Amino acid sequence: MEQPPELHQQQEHGIHCPYCGEPLTILVDPSEPQQEYIEDCQVCCRPMVVSVEQDWDGDILVNVRDENEA
Repeated sequence: MEQPPELHQQQEHGIHCPYCGEPLTILVDPSEPQQEYIEDCQVCCRPMVVSVEQDWDGDILVNVRDENEA
């Protein structure tokens, strides 16, 4: 049985910091199919722009970039 969106748990996603290149794990809320927010790198503390989308299959896609990239 599928849970209502408000009961979804956050999902872990592996990324690499666009500044220092360190591998990181972030938590993503799958209840919003498209979102963008800023999260500081856990290693170098620089602000990363995190973009989250849901594809046609329902998979969560996570992309990170530095705040100066267009």
